[in-house]
Amino acid sequence: MDFLVWNVDPNIFSVGSITIRWYGLLFALSFIMAIKIMEWVFKKEGKKVEDVDTLLIYMMIGTIAGARLGHCLFYDPIYYFSNPLKFLAVWEGGLASHGGAIGIILAGYIFAKKLNYNFIWLLDRIVIPAVLSGFFIRLGNLFNSEILGSQSNLPWAIIFQRIDNIPRHPVQVYESISYLIIFTILFSTYKKYGTKLKEGFLFGLFMVTVFTARFILEFIKVKQSAYGNDFGISTGQFLSLPFIILGLYMIFLYKSKEDNG
Repeated sequence: MDFLVWNVDPNIFSVGSITIRWYGLLFALSFIMAIKIMEWVFKKEGKKVEDVDTLLIYMMIGTIAGARLGHCLFYDPIYYFSNPLKFLAVWEGGLASHGGAIGIILAGYIFAKKLNYNFIWLLDRIVIPAVLSGFFIRLGNLFNSEILGSQSNLPWAIIFQRIDNIPRHPVQVYESISYLIIFTILFSTYKKYGTKLKEGFLFGLFMVTVFTARFILEFIKVKQSAYGNDFGISTGQFLSLPFIILGLYMIFLYKSKEDNG
């Protein structure tokens, strides 16, 4: 059986010592799209549109710092604590979505407190561009030939020639498509119902759908962590469970101050 062979150069072009990579371009595009969406949301709800620029700075720092720390602490802590300077080596790769989610939440909390926004209101809106960013980032992983799927003989399996000659599940594609579908659901729901939605609902829906998709897809991913656990599931699956539980709580049990009277 013939399989698609993926051998795309992760670098777009180089000028002197500067190299532009597909991953970096898609990562930057995700933030540009986030700005446009949040500007639209802020304008729609009568908020200060100029605050979006400040929010972007908080989100960039929170996302990158959280994703990097998440990768280092969740997937190979022994190596990184033995080589502490490697914590800073983002250019070598290694960003974890679970850490990125925590970073986004913390950055949103700091932003909300500093500029006097409702924290949960903000989370309900941030998650819309956040999941779209996940779509772009997983495409970046595809260009990097990283986050590999397990061996497969399905007709759409891909051989990542820069890694080996084994046909694999294109799990980056599966995940990016999942995130695009979730973005469509979140955006359509917000556009249709807007402020009529229960506070915390969109945030909860994001948590449940994104991390359920992540949990399922982990079954066909190559193990990333340098250590195991006693639960019979991967590190990524184990880390997804608290996010799913939090999402279910926000959807079904969370009550805002207004709801409590």
